[in-house]
Amino acid sequence: MRATESSDAGTRPSRGVDLATALAAVARGDQEQFTQVYDQVSAPVLGLVRSVLRDPAQSEEVAQEVLVEVWRTAARFRPDKGSAMTWVMTLAHRRAVDRVRSVEATAAREHKAALLDQTPAYDQVTEQVESRLEQQRVRRCLGALTSLQREAVTLAYYRGLTYREVAQLLTLPLGTVKTRLRDGLIRLRDCLGVTA
Repeated sequence: MRATESSDAGTRPSRGVDLATALAAVARGDQEQFTQVYDQVSAPVLGLVRSVLRDPAQSEEVAQEVLVEVWRTAARFRPDKGSAMTWVMTLAHRRAVDRVRSVEATAAREHKAALLDQTPAYDQVTEQVESRLEQQRVRRCLGALTSLQREAVTLAYYRGLTYREVAQLLTLPLGTVKTRLRDGLIRLRDCLGVTA
């Protein structure tokens, strides 16, 4: 049984590894020491990240990013500034907070975009207001025409009838309809202040 215990001890990660020394070796590219660092910090990193993010999938992703950052930036660790575990956990906390901010910013952008999609464009609103004002002016000017002029203009321009169809509908000669339309349009133009 003792032989099994001693062989198991050789395959188990050493929990007594000095993390600061291991990080110094990782900074020199020592992959074996990184395995030791990984074994010692991965669970605390994941726990911290999960407490900030609360999303298991994102937590695992961010924890992996932190461990990659530890591998890449191990040379930045300064033992005189604090413990190795504090340095790693600070990296983890910063990365988790960055992810929360990123997710919140994305959600805010999407919400803002959704609101903008629901709001009519400024030009569209302006166009609608101008169109209504123009319609009111045209109605007012149509009211200033004689009833015969108004009837001929309405049939020709609002109903889309030809001069001949207007003449047939009003049982008037074609020349009379053309004169009424011409006179009515001149009065409308003057009333609306249109310059030709």
